[in-house]
Amino acid sequence: MCLAWLPVLNACTSPPDGVTVVSPFDVKRYAGQWFEIARLDHSFERGLTDVNATYRLQTDGSVAVINRGFNPDKGEWKEVVGRALFTGDSNTASLKVSFFGPFFGGYHVIALDPDYRWAMVIGPSTGYLWILARDKQLPPGVREQLVAQAARLGVNTRELIWVEQRRGDS
Repeated sequence: MCLAWLPVLNACTSPPDGVTVVSPFDVKRYAGQWFEIARLDHSFERGLTDVNATYRLQTDGSVAVINRGFNPDKGEWKEVVGRALFTGDSNTASLKVSFFGPFFGGYHVIALDPDYRWAMVIGPSTGYLWILARDKQLPPGVREQLVAQAARLGVNTRELIWVEQRRGDS
């Protein structure tokens, strides 16, 4: 999501100042597989292609998060499993995610297609951003709209990495 590969953060799990989180939000519709279309660079995803995230609802109300990406230099998949919890009401798309024990990072859906076909997620600061889609590509108009929204929030959109999605074994 992504919750994609948030680093070990014991920092803020709330959204950055001035950012509005999607509400109403239906986690059941959000569940399933998402492909990473674009992201800001961080060491935990550096060099990976074909990144995707799968979200599964758990009986305790949490969300299991499975993030996968292909490392072309090593010729292998990298996978990490985490857990996400709502930071408040489950009708608001503001969660915290942990891949490493008790440390959580913010995961906030700030743009969402009415049919849950694409989403934009921001972390605890404007230095963490992901554009996700149910398909491996987004229409150019949607891409432009999301990039413009991110720029208005103070995200350095010139630094976005457009993720290759070419493998069929994701």
